[in-house]
Amino acid sequence: MLTYTALTTLPGKSQADALGEALEELEPAPTGVGVFEVEDGKEIWEVGGYFLEAPDDIALALLSAAYDANPFVVSEVPDQDWVAKVRRELPPVEAGRFFVYGGHDAELLPAGRIGLLIEAAMAFGTGHHGTTLGCLRAFDRLLDQGRKFENVLDLGCGTAVLAMAAARMDVASVMASDIDPVAVEVASVNVVANDLVGRVDCVESIGFDAPALAQAAPFDLIFANILKGPLIDLAPAMAAHLAPCGIAILSGLLVEQADDIVAVYKTQGVTLVEREDLGEWTALTLSSA
Repeated sequence: MLTYTALTTLPGKSQADALGEALEELEPAPTGVGVFEVEDGKEIWEVGGYFLEAPDDIALALLSAAYDANPFVVSEVPDQDWVAKVRRELPPVEAGRFFVYGGHDAELLPAGRIGLLIEAAMAFGTGHHGTTLGCLRAFDRLLDQGRKFENVLDLGCGTAVLAMAAARMDVASVMASDIDPVAVEVASVNVVANDLVGRVDCVESIGFDAPALAQAAPFDLIFANILKGPLIDLAPAMAAHLAPCGIAILSGLLVEQADDIVAVYKTQGVTLVEREDLGEWTALTLSSA
């Protein structure tokens, strides 16, 4: 059985969100709609729909014209076992003492390593992406240096793999927050799967807005694996929620974006300690005054 995708790009988040809402009303109706920023800072957004039937080309053309978007590109997608495919293509990841794996690779967990179970179907934040791997490696190095943490926040947590890594190190209080309620649900499921119930609190929050985050602050470690724009916007709040001499591990950044982030955080009294580039991605370790 074939399924279909219809994708377009256009400038501006509000315009993209509006097109995404309009796409949901199309007939035949899409089974899902996604709106994503193509490249952080460029203000180019992708809007896509996923269909069980071929979408109406004329309706798509009218939508793209109405919202000043590029013409939709419609593609046929062959039916296949996507979870099995992901399992084949996402082998376990090693990041110092941490070992991120799917349930199908449980027998590969080496003795003495700290296992973090993330199922293959949960594709975002599995540890394979350079940004998540960079955060785990930065945390591992801090632990090797003898740093201890008591109050940790994983901001923009995705699967909560970073929060769970902290919880595995017996951190007293760990919170995982995300703007996306689906991500919070996925994080909660992963916390259960890793036997960390009661050790990681999962919260829906836009940045630091949730009252639970204010109540838990200040944090002596904040992971923020998001994007350049939000990291810049959140710099004052990040500094305000860090304890004195607290650590922020920031990623979701291209190598060429790192200097801008370092400069912005320096104005908030949060300065660079270490940087690691992994391919085109970078992870920054910073410290508050």
